[in-house]
Amino acid sequence: MRKVLSSVFVAALFFGPASGALAQNIKVGTIFPMSGPAGPSGIDAAAAVRVQVELLNKKGGLLGRKIVVSQKDDESTPAVGVSRANELVGEKADVIFEGRNSPVALAMQPIIAAANILDITCSAKAEAILSGKGNAMAIRIISSNEIDAEAIANYVIDIKKANRVAIMVQNDAYGNDFRQLIENRLKAASRPIEVVLSEKFPFRHTDFRVPLTAVKAANPDAVIVINAATSGMSALIEQYRQAGITAQFVAGITLLTPEVVNASKELINGIVSGSGYLPELEPLKDIPAAKEFFEAYQRETGRAAGEEAGIAAQAVAVWASAVRSTNSLDKTVVAQAIRGKGVKGTNFGDVQFAENGQMLTKPSLFRVVDGPAWRLELVK
Repeated sequence: MRKVLSSVFVAALFFGPASGALAQNIKVGTIFPMSGPAGPSGIDAAAAVRVQVELLNKKGGLLGRKIVVSQKDDESTPAVGVSRANELVGEKADVIFEGRNSPVALAMQPIIAAANILDITCSAKAEAILSGKGNAMAIRIISSNEIDAEAIANYVIDIKKANRVAIMVQNDAYGNDFRQLIENRLKAASRPIEVVLSEKFPFRHTDFRVPLTAVKAANPDAVIVINAATSGMSALIEQYRQAGITAQFVAGITLLTPEVVNASKELINGIVSGSGYLPELEPLKDIPAAKEFFEAYQRETGRAAGEEAGIAAQAVAVWASAVRSTNSLDKTVVAQAIRGKGVKGTNFGDVQFAENGQMLTKPSLFRVVDGPAWRLELVK
């Protein structure tokens, strides 16, 4: 006599022995420049996301589900970034980590927001990213232009005690935003500080001999440089030295990437810059999660993690912490657990976010003592 299969058994045949057995993977999307002038930095950031995700997967993933990564190249071009964002929308990404170049990040924001996907900016610094216009739930990990301008102005005014300052910036949302903020800060100083020259250049520019001639003629005490292109910053440093300019070179926060350091070698000695990610110094060196990522990144890539990698991994760590605390992947739920809140257990320890989604961080200023060995001296 045929026995009737129980509904429980039938369900097991189709759906497996447990309700979560066939739960879909969580999809993480990345959009960074993997080619072009900022390609090396984007490659570092994308690798960091993969490494951090693998660390999470080894511990069981999130919400009992495995995390997979879909990686896109925005080519440092806004139109390409929009296309890549649409691709990840089509792939139904649960979260997107993006943003090396501010113009690209700003172009992508409305696309990602309209698709109701959580969008976390890693490294793009323009203040407009957090304005709420492109993304009402914006979150950013790296320090903002405002934070950077304050740190650099404090160095130029109080430590270097410069009276004459030249400024060189890339002519885009990032560079122009920073230029206005730093000029405002210098004008507000308690003593007169003259901006003797303010030069703009295209993002993809690599020949700075003409503007550097003007810089040398202006005879500044310090030159503040904003150049996010790896090839461009390396060329600028070399040509600065060739021009025989003796004024203090002050590079924007996070712009001395490992690729710039490797290309510039001893030419980088004496340059002052800053970073929010110095994993071998306090406080990061004493945080287990920071050490775990740093060592895993070295094993996976064969190179040390720089700022771009550290910030991208921190973005994943912040997101994962918020997902765990809310037991949700919902964009609004997770974003509201981050914006204006403290987030615990990240690669940077317990961190705080402003109401507008900016991670509150204070860059550490340093002077390069030995470029080839990346030996630094903290500026206090």
